Amino acid sequence: MAYVINDSCISCGACAAGCPVEAISEGDGKYEINADVCIDCGACADACPVGAPEQG
Repeated sequence: MAYVINDSCISCGACAAGCPVEAISEGDGKYEINADVCIDCGACADACPVGAPEQG
C-alpha cells in the first residue's frame, strides 16, 4: 500500500528529496504522494524529521 503524508507535515521537502521514484510533490500546505507512482519503499518516512509519511 502506498504511503500518505499526514497533517504533521512541515513542508520541508526532505521526503521529496529522498524519494527514489519522484512520487512526492508539494501540495497545498503539505507535500503529497502520488499513490500510482509510490513503490512503498519507506525512503520518505526515513527522511522525514517529523514522521509525516506513513503507510496508507
